[in-house]
Amino acid sequence: MSHLRLPRTPAWRARPAVQSYVNRQLRRTHADHQHNTKSLDSILIANRGEIALRVNRTAAKYGIRTTTLYTDPDARSQHAHSSPFSFNLGATAAYLDQEKILSIAKEQGCQAIHPGYGFLSENADFARRCAEEGIAFIGPPASAIEDMGDKARSKEIMNAAGVPCVPGYHGSDQNPDTLAQEADKIGYPVLIKAVRGGGGKGMRIVKNAQEFSDMLESAKSEARNSFGNDEVLVEKYITTPRHIEVQVFADKHGNCVALGERDCSIQRRHQKILEESPAPDLDDVIRKDIWNKARAAALAVKYEGAGTVEFIFDNDTGEFYFMEMNTRLQVEHPVTEMVTGQDLVHWQILVAEGRPLPLTQAEVEEQISQRGHAIEARIYAENPDKGFIPDSGKLIHVRLPIETEDVRIDSGFVEGDIVSSHYDPMIAKLIIRGPNRTDALRKLALALQDYEVAGPATNIDFVRRVCRSPDFISGKVETGYIEKHRQELFAQAPVTPEVLAEAAIASYLHNSSHNTNNTVLPVSAQSSTSWLNTTSDFQPRNFHFQSADFEPGPGKSPDVHSIEVHQTSPGQFLFKQPSDTTATTVSSSLDPSTNTLTTYFPHTRHTSRVIFAPSSPVSSGAIHLFTPDGSFRLLPCQPSWLAKALGVTEKANSLLSPMPAKILRVMVKPGDVVTKDQPLLVIESMKMETVIRSPASDMTVKRVVHGEGEVVGSGVELVEFEAEATE
Repeated sequence: MSHLRLPRTPAWRARPAVQSYVNRQLRRTHADHQHNTKSLDSILIANRGEIALRVNRTAAKYGIRTTTLYTDPDARSQHAHSSPFSFNLGATAAYLDQEKILSIAKEQGCQAIHPGYGFLSENADFARRCAEEGIAFIGPPASAIEDMGDKARSKEIMNAAGVPCVPGYHGSDQNPDTLAQEADKIGYPVLIKAVRGGGGKGMRIVKNAQEFSDMLESAKSEARNSFGNDEVLVEKYITTPRHIEVQVFADKHGNCVALGERDCSIQRRHQKILEESPAPDLDDVIRKDIWNKARAAALAVKYEGAGTVEFIFDNDTGEFYFMEMNTRLQVEHPVTEMVTGQDLVHWQILVAEGRPLPLTQAEVEEQISQRGHAIEARIYAENPDKGFIPDSGKLIHVRLPIETEDVRIDSGFVEGDIVSSHYDPMIAKLIIRGPNRTDALRKLALALQDYEVAGPATNIDFVRRVCRSPDFISGKVETGYIEKHRQELFAQAPVTPEVLAEAAIASYLHNSSHNTNNTVLPVSAQSSTSWLNTTSDFQPRNFHFQSADFEPGPGKSPDVHSIEVHQTSPGQFLFKQPSDTTATTVSSSLDPSTNTLTTYFPHTRHTSRVIFAPSSPVSSGAIHLFTPDGSFRLLPCQPSWLAKALGVTEKANSLLSPMPAKILRVMVKPGDVVTKDQPLLVIESMKMETVIRSPASDMTVKRVVHGEGEVVGSGVELVEFEAEATE
């Protein structure tokens, strides 16, 4: 008896052709797959980071030996040390080296390879080679990867299976003129999407015909760099869409189940930030119908293992359309694990061993009905205020929420690790479960409040603001949510007098403790002229701070926050800003063992974490504050004469690289006069392209500092202009 149970649907939604097709495929797959089971005792994990640790954890639980892989940049990473059997692949891109990976698997006697997600997880050639070498590929058959990996081909299969698809052009003619004509036929706005790959790469929304050509070239370039294939399709862009996906699982015996759906509508750059299950504000009849179509999609390609069928749901009409199928385990699989109580990696292993699925569809639905609501927040090293550009660097401080049965953290990093610019900037996943969505959201907001990361910029505060957004709380979600709520979500937390006082007092106490050890004060202590007053702990000192996220550029100047601090007796301080007529008295103490600053203001008590980033001889280290008012990254301002003495110069008419990156295209030359927002260069970091645009009009390019193909660091000069900007 098959585990596939098709829920009854009302006449207005029922499609007899789909019912008949599913039943026919069930009989066919049951007859085609009669395999003997074979226990897997040794698995090679062909991936990195938190997914490698995640697979390792399940394998260890069931007594399976693992072999892990790493590259030169990952040599000191957590996953590289998670198994006694660990091998260096070499260069940065070597996670794609099939020959070396298969060679290690055979040398180590590994019976199976788990590809994780990304890299080779959706590579049909690799899955086929594993089979040829007698190594189990923990994933679907190569044929299913090929059918669903080609977005054009997958649409043909879905249409034949009765699964609704978005209107669009999926043809092989990639002539730009043909694609533009097809876009005109479809009607703007349209979505250009790479035929292969995923993760939002090679995807562009085009609002009108005038921008189609530039958007097409950008999508094709990103697709070539990410997937080695620049073919695209063009589809109608749904203006108020939701991204709803269904976790499916199929075995070698014809059983196929849907383990609920996930709403992944909160996105930036077409990549997910928050995922939750069940999807909020979704009619149960539609919910079951989406499950039904997802299983039909999996059966249409004789699927095996874990897969995710993704749909676009039109908020305006209530209709949904097949978008694509990810033929692998997804980043957001812990959400489904939380609402089903199942270990999906273990399910993958069971399927690879030839065993039947552990639960029937009815049993899955029973679990879902009892386990409430789950939400996952992706914690990224990125700067939301700079267009979510990736960040990298050493994690100088990490403090995690307390894990419980309902609070789970999947992370590939610990304090002291380095987030590399070579790979995806995701630091961790925070997964919360509650009896209902309201409780789950409250738990998530509290956990995010307790989550502290110092070093690279992160999206933690931004995600917390989303979780507290009224429309999100009410379930009014769509993929354009962030842009539509930009004013609310990107509101900068003000540097309050309390926060400024904490930064100054912490610096005062930190520097004083260093000075008592007869050490030379670092530049981070040399805030304005305050660094001269070190002979006594009871003299007034002036501190000047600016945001560490300030990005220098033509016509830009940082907001400087100034404050005077005077220690009148041990632990007793007066502080005063330039606009204050009187000073405020506080008591404060810094516990260096925990980096905790406790300050008693006249009206409140602040207990905050203060982390001092290392400083160099020519630059001040940032001060990270985690306070009741939010988190802040402040940079002590150097005296102008000190910067001059140290040879530190800042060009007012230069654009700097916002991140470590490779220059892909240079679109201007010396002598060009540019307009505001005109594209100047295209850079690539962590497989994502970023367009560097002119900040103002009537600017003449004096010099393009670096050429195409060059790799630059964060803050490196890219373009120098002749004159000041005019807004």
